[in-house]
Order: sequence, then C-alpha cells, then structure tokens
Amino acid sequence: MEININNRPVQVAEGATILEACRSVGIEVPTLCYLKDVSQNASCGVCVVEVKGAKSLLRSCITQVTEGMEISTNSPRAMQARKVNVELLLANHPQDCLICDRNGNCELQELTHALGISARRFVRTRKEQLVKDETSLSLVRDPEKCILCGRCVAVCSQMQGVKAIDFSGRGLKSKISTFLDSGLGLVACSNCGQCALVCPTGAITERSSVSEVWAALQDPGKIVLVQTAPAVRVGIGEAMGMPYGSLVTGQMVAGLRRLGFSKVFDTNFAADLTIIEEGNELLHRIRTGGELPMITSCSPGWIKFIEDFYPGLLRHLSTCKSPQQMFGAVAKTYYAEKTGVDPRNIVVVSIMPCTAKKYEAKRPEMDGAFHYWKEKLKLKDEEHFFDVDFSLTTRELARMFSESGVNFSSLPEERFDSPLGESTGAAVIFGATGGVMEAALRTAYEVYTGKTLHDVNFTSVRGFQGIKEADVNLNGTVIKVAVAHTLKNAGILLEQIKNGTSPYVFIEVMTCPGGCLGGGGQPIPTNAETREKRAESIYYDDDHKAIRKSHENPEITAIYADFLEKPLGEKSHHLLHTHYMKREY
Repeated sequence: MEININNRPVQVAEGATILEACRSVGIEVPTLCYLKDVSQNASCGVCVVEVKGAKSLLRSCITQVTEGMEISTNSPRAMQARKVNVELLLANHPQDCLICDRNGNCELQELTHALGISARRFVRTRKEQLVKDETSLSLVRDPEKCILCGRCVAVCSQMQGVKAIDFSGRGLKSKISTFLDSGLGLVACSNCGQCALVCPTGAITERSSVSEVWAALQDPGKIVLVQTAPAVRVGIGEAMGMPYGSLVTGQMVAGLRRLGFSKVFDTNFAADLTIIEEGNELLHRIRTGGELPMITSCSPGWIKFIEDFYPGLLRHLSTCKSPQQMFGAVAKTYYAEKTGVDPRNIVVVSIMPCTAKKYEAKRPEMDGAFHYWKEKLKLKDEEHFFDVDFSLTTRELARMFSESGVNFSSLPEERFDSPLGESTGAAVIFGATGGVMEAALRTAYEVYTGKTLHDVNFTSVRGFQGIKEADVNLNGTVIKVAVAHTLKNAGILLEQIKNGTSPYVFIEVMTCPGGCLGGGGQPIPTNAETREKRAESIYYDDDHKAIRKSHENPEITAIYADFLEKPLGEKSHHLLHTHYMKREY
C-alpha cells in the first residue's frame, strides 16, 4: 500500500507496523523495549511518531499502517516526547556508565547520546535502593539498571517457556523479579542467558570470572589450560570489531597464547570424543532395547530445564557429559599423566558461547578427575577440585583481550596444541542447531553398517526451523530423528514422549536459538542476521576440514588406545558419563 513518511510517498507491505514500514525504506525510528521476534510490548514510548489525524502520538512498534497514512517520525512533538521519555528513564538509572559491563554497548547510552541529552533533568522517583541479585552461578541481575522494557520477560516466557522472571509490584514499585523475589539461583532458571543477550542495559549480565582467571595466569605454580568451543571462533571476531560471523580460529589461538595460557586446546577434540561415546550409547540402546528416544545431553541449559520441568523423563537423556566437561576430566587425568603434572596444579579454563556452562562446571558431580586421583594421590576431601575450574563467555574473552592490549585483527594464525587440539568437521558443527545430530549420524552410520559414508552432509537436520525431523537409512534400518532449538520447542517434543506419541529414536536439543552460535554468552547483538552469518562460517569450516568424521580423528584413536581402552568402558563410565536429578526448591 502507499503511505507518506516525512512528506515522501512510499510503497510498503500491507499489514506492516509503522516501525517496520519506516525501516523498510531506510528511516530509523529509535526503540528500547521493541526487539524483533522477541518483544513488542510498547512500554518505553521511545518509538512514538506523529500521524496526521491522530489525537495523540502513536507507538510505531505496534501500530499498523493504513492506506494513505501520513507519518512524521521527526516532528518537534514526536522528538520532544521521545526525549522526555528517555529522560524519565534516566531519572532512576545509575550514573555509573564508566564502570558498567555494558559501557560502549548499551542501547540506553546510545539513545541518550543520539537524542542530545546531556544532563539529568528529573529527580529520582524510586524511593528504595534495589538489591543486586547474585544468587546464580551464571548470571547477575542489577535491578537498579533495569528500565522495565520487558525484553527479558518475553524471551524467558515466549522463546524458552521457562518463565523464571516476570514483572512484580505496581507503580513506582514495579520491577522485574523472580518467584517470591528469591533470586535466579533459587528458582527454575535454566541459566541460558538469553535474558542477558536481549537486555538493552547492564541490568542482566554474566557472572564474570575474569579476575579469577587473571589470578591463575599470574600464578607461577599453575599450569593453566584453555579450551575453546566451536561457536566462539565465529563469535569472538565480532566482539573485536570484525564483521558478523568472521571465522578467526587461528587468530583466537594466537590471542589466547598472548594472554599467557600454558596450552591452548580445542573443545572440538572433546566434541569428537562425545560423538564416539554418544553414538555408541545410541547403538547400544537400539540393539538392547534401551530407553528410546535417546536425547542429547551437551547443552547444560537444556539439562537444567528437563530436571526442573520433566524429571520423569530423565532416563531418556544420554549419560554423556558435555564436551566442556569431558575435556576437563581428560585434561586432569590423561593429559596430567602424559605430562607428569600434578592435577592439583592444573587449572582448566573454558571459553564458551554460553552462560549455563558456568553453572554446569560447578555441578557437584562434575569432579570425575578428583575421584580418579583420590586413592592414587591419597587426596583429602578438602583438596577437592572440579574438572573445569572457570568458564568464560565469548564476551569475557573479548574483555581480556582488550584489557591486555591484544590487537586481535593483526594477530597471525596459529594452531592448537596437542594432544587435545586436533578435531574434525563433525566437531565444528556442534556449534549450530542440528550439528550434534549430524555429527553423531556420520559416526553411527559407519559403526552400525560397517560401510563408508561417502556423503557426510545430513542437510535435512540443518537450518533454523524450530523443530526439524528426518528419516535416516542405516543400510536398510530406517530411524526417525528430530532436532529442536529453544526450550519451548524442546518442551513440545517432551510432551510427545510423555504422552507416548513420540516417533523418534534420537533427538537433539539445544537451549538457545540457532544452537550454541546463538548462546547467551555471545557478542551483543545476537539476532537472526548474526546467527545466519555464524552458521555459514561453521559449515564452511566443516566443508574445508581434512577429516569430517569424529571416529577418524587420530587423537581420538590415540586416547582410546593409550587411556580409555574402549567406548562405554570402565574409565569412560567414570570420567565421561554422568547422572541427572530432579531439582527441588
């Protein structure tokens, strides 16, 4: 239809909102509470425009265009209202931008500058000082910085189906809170961090371990090993000012060495290890009449979700630990023995696209290496250590690069260290939704049939559709598989299992939209465009790997020959597998 925007006739799609119409013709209307595909609650009043014939200003994010509509986005009335609305938000907002985690990447800060606001005109209206919520191992909420945009509530409820947070109170006492105001760490929060990813300010951030990692790096008595997840190599470049989806594996390795890590290893090695164990577990269940469908277990937010909401279905989970945890267990046993290092002096740091990994690393049962060494070294209980000591997000790594003065874009490309740095294309695609399924099928096919799989691309499980399904022919045996990303979609598949109507043999679940490449610890912004770019780079990396099947990784062959002996064996059981529990609050 034809409308008029700022005295110019334009053609726009019927049914579009004013905001969408303006953006489609290159006119930017500022927003705060609006976020495409996440939140359209029109609470902030920043996107107001003037429409001829309307009695009041209209909120462009929810108002649809009509034929012949005459819109002014920059009239004095609209611009003044916009400015006042932001000034009212600033009245209750802390003035600590210089020391805020989101300084330089804060939408409120950017909008304040864009609107020419240079002073605080209005006095604080909120009487009480709101207390910071630090109960979670993954996230920190600072309600003083919250502008009540509702994005976090929307993403937690509508995308994830968790509803760990919501609005509470009325008027000046309105705030975002948890059940009984008890804190994120004490409610059924999945720790996914999508709330932090969509927050326009510093009201929700990851719980940082940067200072602890610096302390470990500066301790001459510690051997500090670092592992990097597949999605980090297509995210860290963005955080360092490079284009979306830049594949910067070599520069990332070089940068980590500049920070002082003793060895730079790859979580992809452990992803290949996961496939060997998980693929054999699936085949064992099929052959022995085990619990099916089997569901992947490498996404800790998903594990917390099923423990919280569907504990009766925990038996369907693969018992495999995630690649992060497998790596930690192997590093403090196999690598420690191979190098003659006391495991108590090893510090394992993981770089993850995920905030839930922080929670996972501190789960009580994630201490297989300690129990492996307890009798051998006569360790006391007070000497207890976890397999993974610290988990940093992609954003935290970018912070460390900036703090240390690493000029990331000028770094040469360097290779991972051995023996825990070799990986395959199958491991790389772990970073995208459908990747774990595809990687597992590449190995399961050859193990099950004894034949070579020539075309390793299972494209039917790729893409960003919420739930994908496929029929896989294992040399005459057809199995039905499914892939889901976001917890709300996972819930749909769990309901099928609960009702006895699930047709699947194997299911992959990833907590975040797009999989790990859209994780809660990735650079901000993370949206549909950035997820697409990161996925392209991940599949490009897979296509150009010399080895694309996990079971063909020579370092995987070596660890079984030298240490683990066989998949699903005794050592694997104690170090690479785990159990789950119903959560109580």
